[in-house]
Amino acid sequence: MASQIKGPALFLAQFAGDEAPFNTLEGIAGWAAGLGYKGVQIPTFDARLFDLNKAAESQDYCDEVAGICADAGVEITELSTHLQGQLIAVNPAYDEVFDAFAPKEVHGNPKARQEWAVDQVKKAAVASERFGLKHTVSFTGSLAFPYLYPWPQRPEGLVDEAFAELARRWVPIMDHYADHGQDIGFEIHPGEDVFDGATWEMFLEACGGHVAAMINYDPSHFVLQQLDYLAFIDLYHDRINAFHVKDAEFNPDGRQGVYSGYQPWLNRAGRFRSLGDGQVDFAAIFSKLTGYGYDSWAVLEWECCIKSPEQGAAEGAPFIASHLIDRAEKAFDDFAGGERDEAQIKRMLGL
Repeated sequence: MASQIKGPALFLAQFAGDEAPFNTLEGIAGWAAGLGYKGVQIPTFDARLFDLNKAAESQDYCDEVAGICADAGVEITELSTHLQGQLIAVNPAYDEVFDAFAPKEVHGNPKARQEWAVDQVKKAAVASERFGLKHTVSFTGSLAFPYLYPWPQRPEGLVDEAFAELARRWVPIMDHYADHGQDIGFEIHPGEDVFDGATWEMFLEACGGHVAAMINYDPSHFVLQQLDYLAFIDLYHDRINAFHVKDAEFNPDGRQGVYSGYQPWLNRAGRFRSLGDGQVDFAAIFSKLTGYGYDSWAVLEWECCIKSPEQGAAEGAPFIASHLIDRAEKAFDDFAGGERDEAQIKRMLGL
């Protein structure tokens, strides 16, 4: 019996590099398969592994990419446009640092950078359709996030306008996705304007409950915010289309809390860890997602501040595999039951 949730799979972004086997799709897919992964999430922003422009134009190229993965022993789970999605909405405070996510020819030109990002994200919808997929993953970008803390006092209407503008930018993109049979799993992530359940609801409302607006669920970002990541599934399970399996821990003390004092990742109260090394209750997560009918991929995203990526990846595949659930097709106490008897039911109830 196969698990309802598919996996294990690996997000390739943190593993791509300039040395073999990490510098080509063929090499990194084979490496992932050798560790036990059955799927790979492809970062469309890494030209060493994938050419998004070509994928949007050529079915032959997409067939070639799918064939490379199949020959290695893995499937493509989703296409990621995290970096391009970030550039759909950038507060001027972040212009210089986020220029690094875009080609040099649009650096210093926020309007041109945004136009490039919109084009890229739209191309990912076409490419995903060519692969026969339904889901993609991305970021919303941020206009209001520099004003996260309510001091100095925010001018009335600032947050409302930020979300209205997010909707003005994203709805035409999501319309394009829906036209191609695709949706976008936005990773709920600090640094984005959509970073928790409340902001997700604001975004979804601003976008008119758009059918293509979905969630890439990643509990690690909720641990660092001290948000109930299991209750989040209860609230929003019908919008979860993707799952980043990433661990984290939060260890506050007399010096640090949620904001972690500008410290480097190793010294932060809240930090990401390799699977099994943090505080996330993955057994409960996999149980809830299975119970709610989630049937897409469980994808490892590695961002540990201590353990090497190679060790994290090697340990991650069996960790995910051990949490996959073959859902029961009958109740454990069926043996004690019997056929429905209407007369018996009425007698037992005194009717």
